[in-house]
Amino acid sequence: MTRSPLIQLQDVVKTLGANRVLDGVNLNIYRGEITAIIGKSGSGKSVLLKHIIGLHEPDGGAILFDGRLRAAMSPAERKALKKKFSYVFQDTALFDFLNVFENVALPLKERNALSPAEVSRRVRDKLHQLDLHDVELKYPAQLSGGMKKRVALARALVTDPEIVLFDEPTTGLDPIRKNAVHSMILDYQRRFGFTGVVVSHEIPDIFFISQRVAMLDEGQIVFEGGPEEIQEAVAPEVKNFIQGLESPRDDLTGIASQSIGQNRLLQEMSRLQRYQIPFSIVLLAMDNLEDVDRIAGHVVGQTVFKTFANHVTQSTYITDTCFRFDINKILVVLPDTNEDQARDFCRKLSRTMQSHALFGSIEAAKGFCYSVSAGVAQAKQGTGLDDLIAAAGQTQAVFYECRN
Repeated sequence: MTRSPLIQLQDVVKTLGANRVLDGVNLNIYRGEITAIIGKSGSGKSVLLKHIIGLHEPDGGAILFDGRLRAAMSPAERKALKKKFSYVFQDTALFDFLNVFENVALPLKERNALSPAEVSRRVRDKLHQLDLHDVELKYPAQLSGGMKKRVALARALVTDPEIVLFDEPTTGLDPIRKNAVHSMILDYQRRFGFTGVVVSHEIPDIFFISQRVAMLDEGQIVFEGGPEEIQEAVAPEVKNFIQGLESPRDDLTGIASQSIGQNRLLQEMSRLQRYQIPFSIVLLAMDNLEDVDRIAGHVVGQTVFKTFANHVTQSTYITDTCFRFDINKILVVLPDTNEDQARDFCRKLSRTMQSHALFGSIEAAKGFCYSVSAGVAQAKQGTGLDDLIAAAGQTQAVFYECRN
């Protein structure tokens, strides 16, 4: 079944001064998904966002919403369309002279359609949903960088938008807070169901929260597809850009990056096929990381995941490789290891985790439960990597759990 895009850009052209910033951009954005837009600095990503929201008009080409040309819409229809959008600016753009409550209330007050009581109710509801209810009277100067990002997101979501645009939302943040913002975007997108478009240079981290990725280069979209597909792209401009930005180590956890891990899997598969040397994989998942985010905040959630990754690393040998497979998953490659030995690794990891407090003070939270599951699979002759990983996923079962 063919899906219809929510937003379409068709041959969009834009010249600013003597610079042709967009040179025939074609892009599809689908409802209820997060689309990441990546590309070199100065490639026009922010200009592209401004065309989507209507702050810029194209010099050529067309922009469609639900199949309708924006250029053919009446002023009233354009105004109604604009109300479906929210924009999270790179520097948060909070007003220093307004407190948190007043900053978040601003979009509602600008519309002049709600009573003060209704504005207050909606703002407090959103502050509560984003765990900001205890800072509503504070001013931006009194907030941390990560807290300011959450306030900016609360302001963007208070109007219940259908589409939220994020312009470099993690600029200037350390790895834990950067990943916390990514986790927050994914969490709230799942919770509120908006369509997200994120301009980012955070590779590969942005791939963990995106369903689709588009790369802008020399004014054109040179790639559009899934995050797995772009990491396998062979086009030189795409491959060189990804490899040039991607670190061999995951920023948050310090374990191997996804590309390094995938290469190690290919090497082990080659050894198996050529020399019949066995290997196994273990797919580890922190099953309820979103509960940690909800109870203690996204920064704590990412700190916990980092601690979990440290425990995994401590349980591996120098010949093993572990890498971040997803936003809440780690994949461990165990060379010269059969399935029973891989299960021994899981038992060793469980003992390590039981002897150290993974969640610190959160473990004392009354009624709180968290678990880690593991799936094990041994590679076999003729088995593809996708099938191997799928087999590990199918055998996943909880091997570590804490209940209070």
